[in-house]
Amino acid sequence: MPLSSGQWQKALAADSLQSAYLLAGEQLLVLEAADALRAQARKLGYSEREVLDVGQHFDWNDLARAAAGMSLFATRRLIDLRLPTGRPGTEGAKAINAFCADPPPDVTLLITAMEWSSKHDGAWSKKLDASGTMVVFNSPRPDQWGAWITARLATRGLSATPDAAALLAERVEGNLLAAAQEIDKLAVLHGQGRIDAAEMENLVADSARYDVFKLTDAAFVGDGARALRILAGLRSEGDELLALMGWLVNQLQLALRLANAHDLAAQIRAEHLWQAREQLFRQALRRAPREHWLQCLARASRIDRMVKGREQGNPWQEAERLIAAIAEPRAAKALA
Repeated sequence: MPLSSGQWQKALAADSLQSAYLLAGEQLLVLEAADALRAQARKLGYSEREVLDVGQHFDWNDLARAAAGMSLFATRRLIDLRLPTGRPGTEGAKAINAFCADPPPDVTLLITAMEWSSKHDGAWSKKLDASGTMVVFNSPRPDQWGAWITARLATRGLSATPDAAALLAERVEGNLLAAAQEIDKLAVLHGQGRIDAAEMENLVADSARYDVFKLTDAAFVGDGARALRILAGLRSEGDELLALMGWLVNQLQLALRLANAHDLAAQIRAEHLWQAREQLFRQALRRAPREHWLQCLARASRIDRMVKGREQGNPWQEAERLIAAIAEPRAAKALA
């Protein structure tokens, strides 16, 4: 039988790994469970990981080749098989069954599936469950949302009254990824400490302040026109530029850390980026090298001095140029 979430936590603390794992269900919970398993694998000496992304034209022979492969540098290896739809098809089921029937020594197979229901369950998943570990992660039930949000807030150094947690639960309407994003925003806007219902209402209802997150996302994804429209809207609503710059600088520093990383995948794990954010920053890094992000941070520092009256210039105009440079690095020199 598949493990429950509570049983999974105990299994994860074991001193050895099973030959195969299937983590399926709610995207955020699966991503975080997979991160935890990878971290445990590293502690146990799994110093090599091979990622296999199952797409439309994926060759399932790659799984057998990965399992049979030898390494000169690692005695233990993790095969990270990403199966977004949760449906391996006939060939995939055969390949997974073959691995489970005769798993190579010191090799662990991790399968993650972001879609899962009773219709996905088949002979291949039952065989994996029998020989390894299967966990299906479901979203909290309505009566569990308050406790889930309270626990999530605690991981960010925050706490909330029951009324405040209920208010946030109502806002995100059962969407775990949205809840995680809102809690991350609260950590930036509020800092650590306790939030009551009145303060929670003010924070989650302050759409102008929340739009700064949409602003940075649009800029880093390369949608300059949308980012500039959002910036203009924030200005017209009377937002303070200095407050907006805080989150923008935070994201630029993150981009620079990723650009400086010798192992991008490891740095992404260390930053705890979920899949959508990971793709956003990967796209941004493909558009520009580390020197560009250094220049953007220098521009942000100049805007800060302008806002504080320490340097001449129009800070809002410079902010427009910075946003355009983040979105379209090739045009950055022309906007300097």
